[in-house]
Order: sequence, then C-alpha cells, then structure tokens
Amino acid sequence: MFKKIFTSCFLYFFICSSASSNIDIKARTAILQDYFSGEILYEKEPDRSIYPASMTKIMTSIIAFDLIKSGELNLDEKFIISEKAWRLSTAGYSSMFVMVGDEVSVRDLLKGIIVASGNDACIALAEGIAGTEEEFSIMMTSKAKEIGMLNTNFANSSGINDPDNYSTVRDIMIMSNYLIKTHPEFYKWFSEKDFTWDRTGGDPITQGNRNPLLYKNMGADGIKTGYLAVEKYSLASSIFRKGRRLIAVGSGFDTKSTRSRQSSKLLIYGLTNFDLIKISSKNQPLSSVDVWLGKEPTVKVYTKENIFKTIKKGQKKKLKVKMIYSGPIEAPIKKDQTLAKLKIIYDDEEIGDYDLLAFKEIKKVNIFSRLMKSLNYLIWGDV
Repeated sequence: MFKKIFTSCFLYFFICSSASSNIDIKARTAILQDYFSGEILYEKEPDRSIYPASMTKIMTSIIAFDLIKSGELNLDEKFIISEKAWRLSTAGYSSMFVMVGDEVSVRDLLKGIIVASGNDACIALAEGIAGTEEEFSIMMTSKAKEIGMLNTNFANSSGINDPDNYSTVRDIMIMSNYLIKTHPEFYKWFSEKDFTWDRTGGDPITQGNRNPLLYKNMGADGIKTGYLAVEKYSLASSIFRKGRRLIAVGSGFDTKSTRSRQSSKLLIYGLTNFDLIKISSKNQPLSSVDVWLGKEPTVKVYTKENIFKTIKKGQKKKLKVKMIYSGPIEAPIKKDQTLAKLKIIYDDEEIGDYDLLAFKEIKKVNIFSRLMKSLNYLIWGDV
C-alpha cells in the first residue's frame, strides 16, 4: 500500500472582505455573497442591527412555502379577511386592498405580499396560518433561529415599525439564501413585475413590483425592498447571470435612487471582479482510485455536495486540487465508503478538505484470483 496524490490546477480560492475591496457602498450596512460558493465578496458592518422593514415579508412568505411543501397548506385554500388586516388597506400603507369578510386564496395573498408588498395580505396570511399575527411572529423567529439567523427577532409579519422587529443584513442574506435554495419554484414569483388582484366588489387592481433592479437589463430576479423613516431605504436583491448567482443586501440608503444605484453597483462589482469555478458536482464521479484484490481494478469516487469556489480574477494559477489516499484500496469496498480526501490548496495553503466516497460496491475476487494477484505482485510488483 502507498499514498497516491492526484493534483489538478483548475481551482482557486480567495476571500475578500470590505477591508480589501476597492469599492465603498453608500449604505449604512451592506453585504454581498456568491450564492454557489457561499463566499462573502463584500461587507460593510454586516452585523449592525437594522429594522428590516418590508424585507420581513421574505420570512412571512417562507413560513407559507414551508407549510405548502409539507402538505399542511394549499395554495387554493382561502382565508377570511379580518378588520385588523383591512385597516392596513388604507392610504399610507403598502396594500393589496382587501376588504373585511373577503375570502382570499393563499396564492393571491402570497402574490400580494411578494409583488405588491401588501401589509394587509401579510396579516391575513399570518392570521389564517397561526390564528393571530403574534403567534405567527413566534413561528417566524423560530424559523430564523433554525436557519442560522442569530441576530434577528420578528415582532410582526409585515415589517411595519416595531422596535422588537430587528435583524442584520447578514441575517437577511441567510434568509434570502434559504428561500432561493429551498423554494426555487416559489422564488420565481419574486421576479414578477406586476400583480393583478381581482378584488371583491370593485375593479381589478394592478400593482407593480417595487424592486427597481427588475427593470434593469442586468439579470436581477428578486427579492424585496424595504422602507422605514427610522431606517431609510433597504433592499435584498439577487442576480442570476451566466451560471452565477449573487445575493446583495443593503440598508440605510438615503434615497430610492441611491438604493437602486448602489445595489446595482454592488452586484456588478461581484460579477466583474470575481470568477466562480465549479470543482465537483454532488453524487457525480469526480475521479477514480486503484483497487487491490477487487473484481474491478478501480472505483470511481464522488463528493456528497456541490463544491464551488470564488476566485478573484487573475488568481487561478495559485489554486491546486489534490486527491490523496493510501492505495490501492483493498476490496471489498462498500458503496459510499470514504476512500480518499479532496484537498484544495491556494498559494501553498490548504483551504478546503472534502471526503471522497466510493461510487459503487467493489467485491473481492475469489481465492484463486487473489493467489494469482499476490504471486504477480511478489514476482513483478504488479498490483
């Protein structure tokens, strides 16, 4: 037995923080993530507490999506509109314009929340799911903790002014990431530019999506704006372009136009200054290792996860990938048995370590074949 090392130079690794970036985003706090690799490409006070305003509605939608996915809620199910929900249908609030006693489907309420940013739709959905908005807020906060939002508390379903409704741009990024990864079929709704509510007792109302980046030719496909006088303007946004997805969150923009320009600037910075490289696809053969006394001379190996890395442009030569194992591996080999390590090296420093698993079972040869192989090895050194 001996240690084999397979080296490839098609990878990279680079971590960029706000300290090393060459841009400054005119927001109180901001963060930029490369979605597939998980790398943070820019940050500016990302753990500073904020009032998330209507970005809160991302979690309101997530609670419903999770329930739909588990079969506990149906898009065609209808909820009765309470007076509390209706009171937020008046001027001065973002509204879907529901009426007391209306029976509105979960589908329409979600579209009213996601596209029209309806505060009334949030309360109607929260009450329909949990009985009261207060109980629904507990569900929201519990979900936030579950997915790693450690500095967040939700006090209502809409994000309207409440000192106990707080978060950070890092947590909003984590929430956005969860939404896109867990509910891709529903995430598409965040890219819809308008929603028509065929309301009871009146003409249909069509409202446009408030996300300004959807109207730019840059590949933006979500997710949610926010505004509170105390917090000013905020935006969680995402872009998908040429196989890459970036998520940006900023809060404390002075004006609507600043929010739009600076969010675009942040996303474009990520696209133009970094490259994304895919190292392996989960559950797909990546390479092979040698087998000793097996019915097959080699076995393919794979990783359990997709492995991506983000590298700053012009730095690819500094990255190497090594497959290391003590081999050949003696049969029998079980499927999914850990056989080797995939190590990622950047600038002579190890920055990644992943298990490589057997893609299939390899049985041991019979005793006669084992004897012949052993003789060959003793005589010829041929394994």
